[in-house]
Amino acid sequence: MKQTLRNLAEKLGCRLLGDGSITVTSVSSLQSATSHSLVFVDDAQHLDTALHSSAAAVIAGDLAARDFAASATASKPILISAQPRLAFARAAKLLRDPDRNRIIHPSAIVPASAEIGKNVAIGSRAILGDHVKVGDETTIGSGSVIGGKTGDDAGDAVKIGSHCRLDPNVTIYPGTTLGDRVIVQAGAVLGSEGFGYVRDSQTGCYEQFPQIGRLVIEDDVEIGANSTIDRGALDETRIHRGTKIDNLVHIGHNVQIGQNVVIAAQTGLSGSAVVEDNVIIGGQVGIADHVRIEEGAILGAQSGIPTKKVIRGKGVVFWGTPARPIREYLKELAFLSRSSKKGR
Repeated sequence: MKQTLRNLAEKLGCRLLGDGSITVTSVSSLQSATSHSLVFVDDAQHLDTALHSSAAAVIAGDLAARDFAASATASKPILISAQPRLAFARAAKLLRDPDRNRIIHPSAIVPASAEIGKNVAIGSRAILGDHVKVGDETTIGSGSVIGGKTGDDAGDAVKIGSHCRLDPNVTIYPGTTLGDRVIVQAGAVLGSEGFGYVRDSQTGCYEQFPQIGRLVIEDDVEIGANSTIDRGALDETRIHRGTKIDNLVHIGHNVQIGQNVVIAAQTGLSGSAVVEDNVIIGGQVGIADHVRIEEGAILGAQSGIPTKKVIRGKGVVFWGTPARPIREYLKELAFLSRSSKKGR
């Protein structure tokens, strides 16, 4: 969408220096900038490069503003923000073309009992079950399967909020609820049965423990491609507001994840783990059952957290297996290195 810099500045809460009547249509990197694109710089040392790029305008921080004001050669408008990277991300959303082709494809299966909101788009070969609810402005991609329920269990049919985006081939089992503005990328599976078994001590055989709970995904959660989130065994699995989950992440039954948590790719969380608000989890982290990660902790890539362990330390980076504060981990590595040299 075409936007004037003046309009963008108002919507983004930026201070505008330069010609506000100039229009931009997209965002870009410095290398791929065009005369209609918007770029950003994080610090003042890159401002000169940005001002000499092909971009129409630049988003920059307060330090860059002072440099701009002092420069007689500055040739582009600049939008001043305390958080230029964040302002750039928000600008990208404002400049994105709206999806005007919002139809329910003729090959999609939508039963009469489904409740479909206003301006919903449903792609080809998508299948919605009985009594599924879909909120306004939501998009369901091609080949997705959204579980329904009939009879007495109709209340367990999937509920999807407004302004959600489900990419192609997403599978959502009955008993799953999605809030508003949830994004689910291609191939994700939500609400499947958890991995819980009881062993018969006489025969050695395993029998499945009931997996009849629910999955609740709150507002503004994003779930990456081919990630899987199991429903609760008897109660619920819950992903709280604003959490962002990368591709190929597995979240087991009864897991509770707090607000604004970030989880990188190939991480696995076993059943009944608890992750509190604002935790950051790196790639390939393994979290065993009944672990608690307290608020604000940071788990480095490939960390391992054993059963029932509590990780505590807001802003503290934990590393290794078993995970411990990175200072301890690095001291151990240094000690081992010195010991190996003495043994030679």
